Amino acid sequence: QVQLRESGGGLVQTGGSLTLSCAASGNIFAINAMAWHRQAPGKQREFVAVMSSNTMTNYADSVKGRFTISRDNVKNTVYLHMNSLKPEDTAVYYCNLFQKDTNYWGQGTQVSVSS
Repeated sequence: QVQLRESGGGLVQTGGSLTLSCAASGNIFAINAMAWHRQAPGKQREFVAVMSSNTMTNYADSVKGRFTISRDNVKNTVYLHMNSLKPEDTAVYYCNLFQKDTNYWGQGTQVSVSS
């Protein structure tokens, strides 16, 4: 059993910054990928960023240069550092863990960016 617990969401003004955290617990394997996705109202969930256990990263074009993903493998925690936030970044942000061909999801944390 794997559990993901997100924190760090909130309301911020355009141009502001937020850092999201996601702590994974349970049966975590050494080889995995941890990622962030988001879902805006009325839209499909979309990929934001991913970091593998060997620290390879990938970002959605919409957040490149503004968001940075990092992780602490000892704590099984992944972070999303978000800078220069825009109103279009408003969404529920979901943490994702992929291991052994299985996806696990957190409950989501709301990020709202006011104009």
